[in-house]
Amino acid sequence: MLGMVALSISLSVFSAEAQSQEAKSQEAKSQEAMINSQDPYAMVESVANKTFARFHQDIDLIKSNPDHLKRIVSEELMPYIDYKYAAYKVMGSHLRESTPEQREAFAEAFKGYLIATYAQAFTEYTNQAVEFEPAKNFSNEKMVDVNVQIIEQGRPPIKLQFRARRLKDDSWKAFDLVAEGVSLLSSKSAELTNLIRQQGIDHVIGLLKQHGDSHISLQKKGSK
Repeated sequence: MLGMVALSISLSVFSAEAQSQEAKSQEAKSQEAMINSQDPYAMVESVANKTFARFHQDIDLIKSNPDHLKRIVSEELMPYIDYKYAAYKVMGSHLRESTPEQREAFAEAFKGYLIATYAQAFTEYTNQAVEFEPAKNFSNEKMVDVNVQIIEQGRPPIKLQFRARRLKDDSWKAFDLVAEGVSLLSSKSAELTNLIRQQGIDHVIGLLKQHGDSHISLQKKGSK
């Protein structure tokens, strides 16, 4: 009798745990379903809003450990960034000269660089208003620019542009961020191609890894 009761309790606990895990899985799928990757305009807006919401949700964690911003960027933003395409664009003509192993290492190091760069940029965010441009017809487009403005009282709007490309399955991913007319991809390409030519691709991979491993610092507005 006692054995049957214990078995019943064990089964109940197992069932509750299974239901809890299933609920978490369903919640994760539901969050993923909220992102419409078939529409670049909707995707950029949803991903941005979801990332900002996570920023507010985890603000205490960020204050105690600024590197937590890297986790937010990794989990909320990077699934929708075509970092390999961006990395190969940055390599330019050196792409053909590299080995498959070097290309893979460069892409992963560039991913880490982007995560650290975006995470550090997030330290400037203090609940400013974000405005997204209305969607345009993109049915025949392979690449689109999604314009965004960061609105802060007493300052001119900060103009951003997310460049996105259509993938083979008709989904979209962003590959470049243009801030006030300056392309992150173009500026890094000019910088890194020269370094690759002068010091080699392995050296540049090391530099990217070093940047990706750097800690995020919270700086007060106006400080340098």
